[in-house]
Amino acid sequence: MASRNDQNRLVINVYELSGEKSGQLFVSGDIFAVKKNPDLVAQAVRVYLSNQRKAHPRVKSRGEVVGSTRKIWKQKGTGKARHGDLKAPIFVGGGIAHGPTGKENWKLKFSKKMKKKALFSVLTEQFDSKRICAVSNITKIKPKTKKAELLLNKLRKSEKNLSESKKVLVVVEKHTDQVKRAFGNLSGKGVIVSRFVDLNPYLVLNSNYLIFDKKVLEIEK
Repeated sequence: MASRNDQNRLVINVYELSGEKSGQLFVSGDIFAVKKNPDLVAQAVRVYLSNQRKAHPRVKSRGEVVGSTRKIWKQKGTGKARHGDLKAPIFVGGGIAHGPTGKENWKLKFSKKMKKKALFSVLTEQFDSKRICAVSNITKIKPKTKKAELLLNKLRKSEKNLSESKKVLVVVEKHTDQVKRAFGNLSGKGVIVSRFVDLNPYLVLNSNYLIFDKKVLEIEK
């Protein structure tokens, strides 16, 4: 849980790998107590989602459709519109006019400074909602799914908001084999692991609760 102590300093609860509470940690106000900027966050999410798009769909143009080029009827005297071959877009089986080419570019630009401000804004929102805690040496967890589930279950008993969360984001300094093997099979249960340097506003917003490796928050202070 995140809160302010009597001196109005920002603190979050810290737990051991056993799930037992070991104390509290002061965190940086430059990250968890910034001015919220919903408009910038919305822009950051839009840019992120747009940059995930891939131009896979494509259709054949009139020139790419295989078929006869014979003129389907004479130019005049039929009472019908003038046409060339059956590959015209107006006919079933013909080419598609103005369809996707597979070369569309959906990339949008977003400066590092703006991304950082948006990220700190959503982290502040999570802090104010008391949806953050820390675990010491989480990267040294035993590489067993059972160990990760046991840790999460114990944390849920202590952190009310975590017990009500369907999507949990575990933030570490770096990926280790222990972390990958312990949490890897829990992705289907809404548990995602990310390095702090890979965090983005969308990932934080899409999570109901954040569990930080204590070392990450000590470095970022």
